[in-house]
Amino acid sequence: MSADRPILVFDGVCVLCSRSVQFVLRHDRQKRFRFATTQSPTGARLMTKHGLDALKPASVLLIDGRRAHTESAAMIRVLSTFGRGWPLVAGALWLIPKPLRDAAYRAVARRRYRWFGQRESCFLPDPADAGRFLQD
Repeated sequence: MSADRPILVFDGVCVLCSRSVQFVLRHDRQKRFRFATTQSPTGARLMTKHGLDALKPASVLLIDGRRAHTESAAMIRVLSTFGRGWPLVAGALWLIPKPLRDAAYRAVARRRYRWFGQRESCFLPDPADAGRFLQD
């Protein structure tokens, strides 16, 4: 797998975040994305490099080339790479003003543990997908 593939950094103990990554794994048929948890050394380093708190992650981080995206923009960019109708969904989401999209994202992010739960340990991928997860 090429080192220039986008990296999605997520909270590995958050059930919602882990389910979102499972969604990406199912829909990313070209296997574009690599993943790192904020709890891993790689994920923590990337979060810090891009001005995010790895100890209290409030956003997913998408690193695509030299650009970093957070909150709703990160998720919409991921959706836009999938097939079928997902680019249309992404296009519709771009029409919502960024302040509204990000306010909704932050509202869910603040309550994600309460609403969806928290694991005691990080999400572990299926062996077939393990090579897409960055570890050190």
